[in-house]
Amino acid sequence: MTDLQDRPTTIRAGEELDLSKLEPFLLAHFPGTAGALTVEQYPSGHSNLTYLVRLAGHEFVLRRPPFGSKVKTAHDMSREYRVLSKLHSVYPAVPRALLYCDDDSILGAPFYLMEPVHGIIVRRDPPSGLQFGAEEARRLSEAFIENLAQLHSIDYAAAALADLGKPHGYLERQVHGWVDRYYGSQTHDLPEVASIAAWMKDHLPESSSATLIHNDYKYDNIVLAADDITRIIGVLDWEMATIGDPLADLGTALAYWVDPQDPGDLQKIRWCPSTYPGSFTRAQLVERYAHITGRDVSKIAFYLAFARFKIAVIIQQIYYRYQQGLTSDLRFAAMPEMVRALVRSSVQLTESPAI
Repeated sequence: MTDLQDRPTTIRAGEELDLSKLEPFLLAHFPGTAGALTVEQYPSGHSNLTYLVRLAGHEFVLRRPPFGSKVKTAHDMSREYRVLSKLHSVYPAVPRALLYCDDDSILGAPFYLMEPVHGIIVRRDPPSGLQFGAEEARRLSEAFIENLAQLHSIDYAAAALADLGKPHGYLERQVHGWVDRYYGSQTHDLPEVASIAAWMKDHLPESSSATLIHNDYKYDNIVLAADDITRIIGVLDWEMATIGDPLADLGTALAYWVDPQDPGDLQKIRWCPSTYPGSFTRAQLVERYAHITGRDVSKIAFYLAFARFKIAVIIQQIYYRYQQGLTSDLRFAAMPEMVRALVRSSVQLTESPAI
């Protein structure tokens, strides 16, 4: 199955790296790697940019902020590098961090290097040619939610990450912060935003005990073994990781999960093959998570409503950069419809809380 592994491709126009500056930097920090330098780009990300760098038989994954981004807190390379550095020893699915650079003169922004994790990434649909029957879908669903529960059991203090976030008042800050971020990047009039914003502020549940949370846990942020797609060997994109309410993390995973009976506007923006026969439903994911962790999930509809709104705002921020001409990535042109669908589905949960 090696031909099904996730692979980089040609760099998008406007997102090229200055190889004349990158090469001497790499040679200075990795002695003995002299040779041809080549760079390709992983094409599917929407936020931080990810490249595969090859130098004399060595491979590095390079992560840097998107070009034109002014939201520095959303693209803190040093923070993401620190999370990887601390977590790898206690949670091996985290890629091994290699080097951080805060010298903007090299690539115009901070960046870091990590070891690649070679495997299969499942996105909206399984890669062509991959065996993905009902049994594989079921076992992958199980592995997906069990891995999230394992992540939430990590002793973050022992990993020297206790200062990564502020657990007290986490959920309230998140709700207010994402509402503010929406209005800071607004491009269209969506009256439903005011409605869901008011509802979330009025219905904040009492948070459960804090854990390390990934904050963007979904199928295309996990790497699967090439010889067993139900075995998770990597978890990627830790840029939003923090210490907070684990049910908010579960809510985010559910927000990316579309059930077969969901309405058409959600089906259009399905992120993973969760509608394939054998896949868990959202309710089954919640049930399995509650069984493993023992946490009270009775307020999960709130967390799902908030997560859908949060994802809508993330997409809105990306579209705002596109509209302002800060990126020419044509994938972003249709994003307003995704924002509308997510906000409306969030509002619907306030009227009918069944997830």
